[in-house]
Amino acid sequence: MADGLRERTRRAVRAELAQVALGLFAERGFDETTVDEIAQAAGLTKRSFFRYFPAKEDAVFGGVDVTGEQVVEDIRARPADEDPWQSLHHVLRQWERQIHASEQTLASLRLIESTPSLHARLYQKRAQWRRHVSDALRDRPGVQLDSFTAELLTNAASAVLDTVSQEWLRSGGTADRAALLDRGFAFLHPAATIRARETAEPHQPGPVRADRGRHS
Repeated sequence: MADGLRERTRRAVRAELAQVALGLFAERGFDETTVDEIAQAAGLTKRSFFRYFPAKEDAVFGGVDVTGEQVVEDIRARPADEDPWQSLHHVLRQWERQIHASEQTLASLRLIESTPSLHARLYQKRAQWRRHVSDALRDRPGVQLDSFTAELLTNAASAVLDTVSQEWLRSGGTADRAALLDRGFAFLHPAATIRARETAEPHQPGPVRADRGRHS
């Protein structure tokens, strides 16, 4: 119980610190804002800042980390007999509705688009959370899903999310993210939906008939 409360408190502080940092970045510019200024505005010391974020760039993704951790927990909690593609859709759709109403997320995307140094960090973050989500899909109790399929489904879902974010940014934050997510998942559904029990072992092709291709 104590560990759970401590972790929730840590997440809350990280999210608040990230919000303070984003406000300063929007006001002064990313490169012009120092860690000392962020820490002071948040009522923390510089040393405390680095307990929550290893670098200034990571403060931009503080909300992403908090959301990513919760997404992983939610994926693990989905029913074992649920199609993994449906599990991804269900969990991500819940979070998309929250993101749609968040001006902070729009500000983060705009900042990343206008700051070249943040692109590399975004790529690293995406790769990191794809691994975590893939593991969560595969490690659900009672689920038999091979690593290849789990990674394939996660990467497909990530592509949907990236496209949703791009369209949302182009619309100035007015497009409905949840509706866009539904379109993306529906479009890929015929190819992506695979029952967990069917992916326990790689498919083995049947024997080839010796007379295949012969004409009578």
